[in-house]
Amino acid sequence: MSSITLFHGTFCNEDEVVRQLLKKIDYTLVTDKNLISEASRLSGLSEDKVGRTLSARTSVFNRFTHEWERSISSLKLALAKKLQEDNLLILGFAGLLIPMQISHVLRVCLIAGMKFRKHSAEQQGGLSEKESTALILEEDMDRVKWIDTMFGKADPWDTSLYDIVIPVDKKSEEEVVELIVANLNSKALNPTDASQKAVNDFLLAGKVEVVLAREGHSVEVTAKNGDVTLTINKHVLMLRRLEDELQSIARKVEGVKSVETTVGKNYYKTDIYRKYDFDMPSKVLLVDDEHQFVETLSERLTIRDIGSAVTYDGQSALDLIAEDEPEVMILDLKMPGIDGIEVLRRVKATRPGIEVIILTGHGSEVDKEVCMKLGAFAYLNKPVNIESLSDTLRRANEAIKQKTVKKKQDYQCSVLET
Repeated sequence: MSSITLFHGTFCNEDEVVRQLLKKIDYTLVTDKNLISEASRLSGLSEDKVGRTLSARTSVFNRFTHEWERSISSLKLALAKKLQEDNLLILGFAGLLIPMQISHVLRVCLIAGMKFRKHSAEQQGGLSEKESTALILEEDMDRVKWIDTMFGKADPWDTSLYDIVIPVDKKSEEEVVELIVANLNSKALNPTDASQKAVNDFLLAGKVEVVLAREGHSVEVTAKNGDVTLTINKHVLMLRRLEDELQSIARKVEGVKSVETTVGKNYYKTDIYRKYDFDMPSKVLLVDDEHQFVETLSERLTIRDIGSAVTYDGQSALDLIAEDEPEVMILDLKMPGIDGIEVLRRVKATRPGIEVIILTGHGSEVDKEVCMKLGAFAYLNKPVNIESLSDTLRRANEAIKQKTVKKKQDYQCSVLET
């Protein structure tokens, strides 16, 4: 049987349309939340990290971690596994990841004019006109970024992405539902051998992409009747070696008959292909007001495939942490404004999972004692040997992994106890 994807603008009567549609047809509702949960399990990334992917917001560390790409590949696999079932109503962003070759999916978009949406926001959420306008524009921007990132289109309501685009401000909920059902009953939506094979191809490509991601690789994967194509979109110095490694991993996936590698349109750009190194932290925040020192340090870490971002004062570091998720912070003590000890205190109070390495040229034994009591992972003095710092980062990464394992074990125990 056919399935439906439903993408919508904020405050476009989507909840009522879904409610009435499910009463009309015996379909199973699948939400972004459902798919994010499964994708989190498949990728090992947190649901929060996978969820942020759907707004196309990427971490400043992403070129080292590939978290965005890993999230997308796991969402595709979660979606492909779900498409093995029939009669699905897939609500939200993720449904747009379904390839167009899967033709027995009805792609629906609900949209309305701003006046209608602002009125709905005021009625449903008790928001003022100013608040409702700001919220709608903010959430529309998430949709713009998502569509632009995935399809290179500036308009999230572009008719080429959907089978039908319905203006809900010009139709009642009942009329919207009737229109969807009428299109759903079209012979063009009947599953065919070709569209069923496309689902299987989507599933196999998803499996290969996730397996490659688990090994630290990020490439585009397509499949057709068991023949898999891996597209490398970033330049690499030893292409043949990378191709051999990718093919060796992909061939082990059940259902793969052959593997071919090729280079994509972005291969000749200046960005370099980086395999994710699970033994080293790839989200290191460097905080130091000595610009030349910290930029040189960032470059030296990059050479060692350790991803880093740089801020030059305590407040900027705290602002970045509020928006992103560094794993390790290398922190100077003496800085204008908020000093390093106060930054450490605030970080450990709000984000205790971040390991903080103090690296200072002006500290004292008293400072060291205070920092270690506040929870610093290590206290190092400038100038620092890069190998010594790398070893400290490696140990910090191991501590982070051990904490993650313990959290999972504690969670599993709590589930069993309940």
